[in-house]
Amino acid sequence: MSSKKYKLLILGIFSLLSLGSFAQQGGTYDIYDSSVISPKGMAQQNEFWNNTYDFPAKPRNMWELGISGGAFTVSGDVRAKFPTIGGAIHIRKAFGYLFSMRLQYLYGVGKGLNFTSSLQHQNNSAWAAYPLNSPVFYNYKAKVQDLSLQGIFTLNNVRFHKQKNGFLIYVGAGLGGTIYHTMVNALNGTQPYTQLFQSQLSAANVYKNRKDVLDALKAGMDDSYETEAQNHGDRRPKMGDNTLRPSGTLLAGMAFKLGKRVNLAIEDRFTIIKDDLLDGQQWQEHPAGGDLALTPDYDSYNYASVGLNFNIGAKSTEPLYWLNPLDYAYSEINNPKHMKLPKPILDDTDGDGVIDQLDKEPNTPAGCPVDTHGVTKDTDGDGVPDCKDKQLITPTECQPVDADGVGKCPDPECCKYRDTATVSACNIGDLPSISFKGNTRSLSSDAKAMLATVASKLKESANCNITVTGYPAASKASQALCNKRIDAIRMYLMESEGISGDRITTNCEVGGGDANTVDIKSNQ
Repeated sequence: MSSKKYKLLILGIFSLLSLGSFAQQGGTYDIYDSSVISPKGMAQQNEFWNNTYDFPAKPRNMWELGISGGAFTVSGDVRAKFPTIGGAIHIRKAFGYLFSMRLQYLYGVGKGLNFTSSLQHQNNSAWAAYPLNSPVFYNYKAKVQDLSLQGIFTLNNVRFHKQKNGFLIYVGAGLGGTIYHTMVNALNGTQPYTQLFQSQLSAANVYKNRKDVLDALKAGMDDSYETEAQNHGDRRPKMGDNTLRPSGTLLAGMAFKLGKRVNLAIEDRFTIIKDDLLDGQQWQEHPAGGDLALTPDYDSYNYASVGLNFNIGAKSTEPLYWLNPLDYAYSEINNPKHMKLPKPILDDTDGDGVIDQLDKEPNTPAGCPVDTHGVTKDTDGDGVPDCKDKQLITPTECQPVDADGVGKCPDPECCKYRDTATVSACNIGDLPSISFKGNTRSLSSDAKAMLATVASKLKESANCNITVTGYPAASKASQALCNKRIDAIRMYLMESEGISGDRITTNCEVGGGDANTVDIKSNQ
């Protein structure tokens, strides 16, 4: 029952930590921070900074100091009592982003008690006080210490699509030495438990299950563990009263980041020892009696723990197994700071302001304005570019044009068949005057409407020409304003109404009339 409760507790802690740790991001370091580079690595780092070597030097990283506690369980020929306690301390150093080494010291106390009796115990010296064929219930208390050097591999700190999460999964293996001292509880004071064991044997069939047997044994036995368990004596190396044997370890765990310098680890470690007397028993009893046989297996122990690890060291990064080695590479791809980028070459052969890659007219004549595609502008679409067009806006009906972009407008339909003698005179009547306010030179809406009337009459009378006359004062400013006003009238008739420029004459007569009025008259 206690075993199930313990497993549920571990599972609950693991689930809680998992939910909280996924939001924590792993660390990184500044590739330009020279304080975390060792003197030995500075030569490579300088080459990297100067773009003569592709890879930065490996930074100094912190050591890890850890302490843990948990359940220590021996697995052997005697049934283990679960759980019992254990504790460990370690120091760990990363040699790369995936591999690190750890030196760990472990201390644990393991206990065991069989719920079935044994009668053939004559070869086990610990039970010499019991006559042959009298029942005994094998038990033990083992104090175990080991020192092991372990290689650890981190499985999940290389991430391709996001930064490192705040937890690690790791596995490892190691070799070391184990010392142990095992005692058994064979006597009640100085007397064997003969009467107790005998009654438990006779009553075994009365109990409903093995728990009842174990409860009865625990109630009747003391906790003295006063008798030396069977051991190798001087046939194996010893350290004081402890037997020394080589051991091998396998481990797996998860570490949850609590901060830059501290993390919480949940780990399970399994160790097998080259010895079969860790539990004080190595004999296999035959059900039908007869000689005892040695069991061929080695004993082992398991340490399931929860611990705190601390990163120690100054001017160093976090241990490399907490860093994603792809952090810098992806950062440089997304926001280049170090890579050498070639200077873009954007040729513009014809100098029109549009690069050759986008220029649809690569040989534009010098000085000719172009559109966004590098094509020479031709506002009226007459085939003559604006830079060479003497009639910038030629009406469609007046095209095709000559080499200078000047078109020849056809006679109106009404006048095609008139006698030339009758059309030689210009009879378009009176034309309106254009008024300006103040010093303005722009055309008002009324002025444009009157000019549209003038244009209509000119189009109906192909032989008529007009003169646009202003009347400035004697000052140069007034004369300049007059020129701008009559030019505005002339350009509007040409560009907006399609009247040929050679049919319009302009003139400024000083003092000839109102300075804010421009007259339009036909040339008779």
